[in-house]
Amino acid sequence: MRKRKIALVTGGSRGLGRDMAINLAKKGLDVILTYHSNLSAAEEVVASVQAEGANGYALSLDSSDTKGFDDFYQRLSDYLQSNYDNPHFDYLINNAGTGIYQPFAETTEEQFDEMMNIHLKGVYFLTQKALPFLNNGSSIINISSGLARFTLPGSSAYASMKGAIEVFTRYLAKELGSRGITANVVAPGAVATDFGGGENKTNEKKRSLVAGATALGRVGEPEDIGGIVAFLCTEEAHWINAQRIEASGGTLI
Repeated sequence: MRKRKIALVTGGSRGLGRDMAINLAKKGLDVILTYHSNLSAAEEVVASVQAEGANGYALSLDSSDTKGFDDFYQRLSDYLQSNYDNPHFDYLINNAGTGIYQPFAETTEEQFDEMMNIHLKGVYFLTQKALPFLNNGSSIINISSGLARFTLPGSSAYASMKGAIEVFTRYLAKELGSRGITANVVAPGAVATDFGGGENKTNEKKRSLVAGATALGRVGEPEDIGGIVAFLCTEEAHWINAQRIEASGGTLI
């Protein structure tokens, strides 16, 4: 019988996903991470996972292309069957995504569709197609954003999709409860990564604004998020269900 549990992290080759993968490994979980195009970055994260004593593996995935999901799960199940004699896994972390900073009046239909395909449609159907492979008693963690609670100009399309994901997560918790599967949301505040062009790392005006509106007085770092996701992938967290956990350092409270 397989002893180690397995987590699948989408968008695990950089930023928040990278830190999630490493923290999951520190908790004793094996990690499968997806990457869009940067294989070398994904392999670096796999090496970091393995350095923590866990098994790591990287698979390519375009999370906005639902037509590729069947092939993805075939490759995933082949790997699991080959290495664990079992095609199932335990934790799905829907983290992959990109962002745009564009005023509502200037947002194009193409930009809107991009945000929808990555952050809502992709998550919805990737999760649906995961159901035959998720063990009973497993967990789903969806990544939202502080921007679903508070507003900063220029994120209307992105934040709207994240708001929808929060509603979707409650429905997952309700409809999958009979299998013992929990579903929760982690909603980071502004984090200094390359996300959305890296504004939270390089735009000092924005960084100062965020820091001034945050109780802990700074912009977040990836290390502030990964441990929270990893905790939700433990037995100790299994009674947490249908919850939104904001990790923003107390922004705009």
